[in-house]
Parts: sequence; structure tokens; C-alpha cells
Amino acid sequence: MRYIRILLLNLTFGLILFGCNSDMKSNASNKIDSNIKSNASAKPKSERIKSSNYKDKDEIQALIRQMLIWADSKSAIDVLPVLSKDSICVGFDFNRQNLNLEKLRKTGFFADEFIDNYNSIAHTLDTKIKNKEFEKWNIYELPTFNFANDVSPWCSCQDNMPWDNIEVEPIKLSNDKGELKWNWGKLDSRVDSSWKDFSYTFRVVKVDDKWKISYLQGFDYKESIK
Repeated sequence: MRYIRILLLNLTFGLILFGCNSDMKSNASNKIDSNIKSNASAKPKSERIKSSNYKDKDEIQALIRQMLIWADSKSAIDVLPVLSKDSICVGFDFNRQNLNLEKLRKTGFFADEFIDNYNSIAHTLDTKIKNKEFEKWNIYELPTFNFANDVSPWCSCQDNMPWDNIEVEPIKLSNDKGELKWNWGKLDSRVDSSWKDFSYTFRVVKVDDKWKISYLQGFDYKESIK
């Protein structure tokens, strides 16, 4: 009988140890599985975010290149649709200006805020010209206000490298809007440093899942109407 009691005690003790060991293994296994799942779910998310940023940057770079190719073509608008008398500007032709606005919309490059801002520049300059707030402007010379004066407002430049050289650099970029700057990309070491140091700021917004230009440095309202 004593032998049987000892045997039962050993058997009971063994079952308890087995149960504890199984629980420990199960908990450890669950913890490992949880970590694996957590890491697996986190990694693709991080990769998706990074991939999305690269994709947006590429799309915006393509947009700014295409816009500048258009702005440098015969299809571009005349940003100063002047009315003149004896070669002196007396205001702007708003029939031509309305055609400009329609052209801008048809390109698909520009958000409404850019088009509205450009139109505000034209109306403000027209008012200031008629109120004689600027010196008289002979239309065969440079304007007497900042906008489109001596350089193209599209690029703040007189000459250009190939537009396909342009590279963009995000300043801040989210899912639906961004501020960036563009430069002339990788240039030959013999090129003057002014080309390498140049940059141009612009902003974009996403409209119907497509990036559009909402602001260009050369069309800054406050600077343009001075």
C-alpha cells in the first residue's frame, strides 16, 4: 500500500510538472507568433508608405516637367494680355484673359486656386495701371511692375537647360498636398555655379486622385503686384 501511495504521488507530481511546462511552451509560442505577426504587418505598412512617397514624387516631377514644356511652347498663354494706346499699356484685355483661363483649365496641370490667383494678379494690375499707380509702360520695353518682368514667371529664368533635366525635392509632402522645389538636376562640372544653385518653389494638391499645381513662385500674388 505504501508503495502504491508513493507511486500515485509521483504520478500526480509528474502530471503537474507536465502541465506547467506545456503552459510555459504555449505562452512562449503565442508570444513568438504575436511578434512575428506584428513585424509582418508593420513591415509592409512601412514599405507602402515609402513606396507611396516615391510614387508621388515621380508623378509630381513628371507634372512639373510637362507643365514647363507646355509653358515654353506656342500653346502657352500670353500672361500679360495688354491693351495699348500709342504703344503705352492702358490696361488688360479681359476677353483674351478669359481665353487664357480656359486654356489653363484644359491643360489639366493646374488646380483652381492657381488659376484664380493668376486671374487676381491680372485684375489687380489692370486696376493699378488705370489708377496710374505705376509709371507708364511702353509695351516694347519691360513692365513697370514685378510680374513677368525680365524673366518668365513659369521658371523665373531667361534661359533654360532641357526641361527633362529637372528634378524635384519635397519640402513637405502629404497624401493630398505638398510644397516642393525644383532644380536643374545633375549638371556638368563645367556649368556655371548659378545654374547649380538655382531652385524654384511650388505647391501641389491632389484633385480626383491626380496631382495639380496650386502655386508657382513666379506667380506669387504679393510679389507680382508690386
